[in-house]
Amino acid sequence: MTLNTLTPSEGARKSNKRVGRGAGSGSGKTASRGHKGARARTGYSMKPGFEGGQMPLHRRLPKRGFKNAFKVEAVLISLEMLDSFGQGATVDQQALVDAGFIKDIQTPVKVLANGELHKSLTVKLSRLSAKAREQIAAAGGTVVEEAQ
Repeated sequence: MTLNTLTPSEGARKSNKRVGRGAGSGSGKTASRGHKGARARTGYSMKPGFEGGQMPLHRRLPKRGFKNAFKVEAVLISLEMLDSFGQGATVDQQALVDAGFIKDIQTPVKVLANGELHKSLTVKLSRLSAKAREQIAAAGGTVVEEAQ
């Protein structure tokens, strides 16, 4: 059996109903669209959320709180992840991309003090927790502040 010989089993696929093919077909004349109205016209498409003129659900429900459209979510990197870099390595955005921890160089990153760091590293990132700074320094590494 090969891919080009595969066929659906008998009766699994049904052909589309052919509408507008004469009165004898049972779906001629208006082609099952009824008389007049928006749905009878060609090109009609209902907007998502439209409920026939009734107040749509998304407008009936109460809105609460505030959603900041400009909020920037940072990817959280733990010290345990940084421990995978070699002794004396420089850890910056590009190094994190190469290691596969972040997808692209523009992604904001914050280093948290999860796990332990056993190597001295030079960390060139903009956001680090205070505890992460302490542990990097305790391991003999340095933190260089990078502008965002």
